[in-house]
Formats: sequence, structure tokens, C-alpha cells
Amino acid sequence: MLPGRLILASTSRYRAELLARLRLPFDVQAPDVDESPLPGEPPEARATRLALCKAQAVARGHTNALVIGSDQVAHCDGVTLDKPGDHRAAVAQLRHMRGRVTCFDTALAVVNTATQAVRQTRVRTEVTLRDLSDAEIESYLRIEQPYDCAGSAKSEGLGIALMSRLAGDDPTALIGLPLIALCGFLRAEGVPLFAQR
Repeated sequence: MLPGRLILASTSRYRAELLARLRLPFDVQAPDVDESPLPGEPPEARATRLALCKAQAVARGHTNALVIGSDQVAHCDGVTLDKPGDHRAAVAQLRHMRGRVTCFDTALAVVNTATQAVRQTRVRTEVTLRDLSDAEIESYLRIEQPYDCAGSAKSEGLGIALMSRLAGDDPTALIGLPLIALCGFLRAEGVPLFAQR
């Protein structure tokens, strides 16, 4: 048995798909959080703050749950790369990123509402894009349409072909939820990851 409910504080289908890999029962609840950056806030601090804010926002409505919050902020040469939302913005992002290293800071927070314990970490992934031509950028975006992904590319899909190098401790962090760190947190909270279900 899980120690209470497991709740993902997110509206991201990518995070839900990642969490489903663990084959644990979980619920999904949207956190009511303003994700705007604070004045002068570094990207990695923003990711860490928002991951915790999301988990805490959902945790307030539950008494016996483990609530998972996560947030990712991408940045390249001083420019923060949020979800592009449309084709034009995605083209601009990939043009800015080509031939350069982009940092993806993915933060994780787990709140135990029964004990008030909070566990947090942040995983950085550095992605180097090839020196892409405008035609390659256009072709990729027309095929995959990754307009809901920070950095305008899906490493788990065709976007891997845009990249010349990935450096990081957890490939799932780049997709949006660092499962290696999360498994460590869940074990520490007494969640049986390999129990018969």
C-alpha cells in the first residue's frame, strides 16, 4: 500500500506519461500557481521555486498524500526559453539555440502532507544543438510541432536529430520530470516501487 495518495501537481501530459512509467497509482491535480518570474530571478531559482509552489498549492487540499511538483526553465546565453506557443516563436528559439549550449533546469519537489516533510532537488541538462539551417528548422517544426515544449524540441521524439550533445544525470529530466531523483524521494517516503500490483 502507498503511504497515502500519490498526486501529480501538474497539467503536463508529458509529466503524467513519465510518472506512469513507475506503474504506481496516482491522481493528477492542476496547481493554481502564477508562473511569472520574479524580478531578477535566475532561471534555476525560478524552476526550484515553482516546483515547490505547485506541490504546496495542491498539498493544501489533502491530509494524507505525497504531492509531486516539477518545473523546468530553459535558458541559452542569457535568454529564457519558455514554451513557444506557435511556429514563429519556435523558429526564433531554435535559431537562437543552434550551435549553442542550452541549459534545461528541471526542479522537483515532493511534499508529504501527513508529516509536512519536503524533499527538493534540481537537475540540469545541457543540450547542444547542431548548427541547423533555416530549412532544417522549418522542416522539423512542421513535422513535430513541439509548440508546448520549452526550447521547441522533443528529445524523446524527432527533436533528438537536432542535437549534437546531451549532458546530464537523468534523461527524463529533460522531458520534464526527473524520475531517478523522484524514485529516491519515493523510496525515502516508504513507497514500494516494486510491489505486486
